[in-house]
Amino acid sequence: YNVIAYSPFRIMRNADLTIDEEEAVDLLEEIQKQLKKRQWGEAIRLEIDEKMDKSLLKILKRELSISSGDIYEIGGPLDLTFLMKMYGLEGFEHLKAPKYIPQRVPALMNEDDIFTNIRKGDILLHHPYETFAPVVNFVKSAAKDPDVLAIKQTLYRVSGNSPIIAALAEAADNGKQVSVLVELKARFDEENNINWAKKLEKAGCHVIYGLVGLKTHSKITLVVRREEDGIRRYVHLGTGNYNDSTAKLYTDLGLMTCNPQIGEDATAVFNMLSGYSEPLHWNKLVVAPIWLRNRFLKMIRRETQNALKKKPAHIMAKMNSLCDKEIIAALYEASCAGVKIEMVIRGICCLKAGIPNLSENIEVHSIVGNFLEHARVFYFENDGSPEVYMGSADWMPRNLDKRVEIMFPVEEESLREQVMHVLKVQLEDNVKAHILKPDGTYEKPDKRGKVLVSSQEQFCEEAINNVEAELGKMDPVSNRVFVPVNS
Repeated sequence: YNVIAYSPFRIMRNADLTIDEEEAVDLLEEIQKQLKKRQWGEAIRLEIDEKMDKSLLKILKRELSISSGDIYEIGGPLDLTFLMKMYGLEGFEHLKAPKYIPQRVPALMNEDDIFTNIRKGDILLHHPYETFAPVVNFVKSAAKDPDVLAIKQTLYRVSGNSPIIAALAEAADNGKQVSVLVELKARFDEENNINWAKKLEKAGCHVIYGLVGLKTHSKITLVVRREEDGIRRYVHLGTGNYNDSTAKLYTDLGLMTCNPQIGEDATAVFNMLSGYSEPLHWNKLVVAPIWLRNRFLKMIRRETQNALKKKPAHIMAKMNSLCDKEIIAALYEASCAGVKIEMVIRGICCLKAGIPNLSENIEVHSIVGNFLEHARVFYFENDGSPEVYMGSADWMPRNLDKRVEIMFPVEEESLREQVMHVLKVQLEDNVKAHILKPDGTYEKPDKRGKVLVSSQEQFCEEAINNVEAELGKMDPVSNRVFVPVNS
């Protein structure tokens, strides 16, 4: 054979699975069948070298049945993931960011028993600045504790060798009632989650796959424990997955609590997910797809009305993406009424900021640093009585309408101040941040004459300082430095 022409190319295929959940006899088996077809999914994008021979391109277009509008000429390497291997090479530490070790959580340093700590008060976790270990320990402790009666948890994405999966299996082996919702439709994690579901079922856990037509994206764990004064419910709620690996790379927030009303709501969530019952009302939690959209709109419009009445009005929000038309329209209306709106949105943002008579009171910041910004946080001024929420949902139609999501309040004053501090520092970031301009482009903030603020670096330093301060309170003697006398 004579080689006439050659060129690299890359195909992107439609990865959606076509599943009729209502007709599927066995959802797990049906997803397994669909996964085998994924590698032959419809080609939706073709990347080619800009110098590709026209005859080769003609063949690819014909064989892939792809239109010219879905073909992209790339000047340079088509796939930059090979650089990840280069990053691992030794001898270039001076070119890398200093390695950061997640710190202990000060509120958990004085007492080993996780349940005792939670009873003392709600605990805020800020990953990866603070270690994810307390979340793993929460499930591990529950698995071993003879007074724990039940553990219920939702799992969307977990690590390859998950200690949480192992703890849940151990809990079932120890005779506890363990219910786990494993989301089989988590994109690109379907196969992993199928394997975990089988392992958990084999261990004796009650595994459920969620509600028909909805993905369960919420992050919630409920532990039911028998204590001297009766049954107590402990809850962990988070903005990120129960994945101990990505918890070292993604910035997320979590809350540990034994608030009775949140415990009651958590029970209602799992009853809903298992099909046992639909809640008549919620005490504290706000759950998608039925309730969350309306709550967000109600709170945005409340700020709008307060601004029109010349009352304090302010919205701060942090999320991955914003593309919901109804939410955007409400934000525009709020801006026109005079509400100050500040947002930290790492990814997609379909809102246009800074446009006169539409969004002149809206600022959008995007922070891309060493860690991937993943938390969802919402602040509403509420006429001087601020409300702070965290949750698993972005302001996107899929989160608000097609997923089970949970938003939860941060009510303890000290914790609320910590969350507000996170928002304010990120809005001050002028090192890793970019500001959205009215024309849809992003630009770096003007740093001339200003103190440099890198929010991620500041949070790392604060986490280290908080641990040192807590150690100083625990044992001041241990902080003494002894210098030997010269002979």
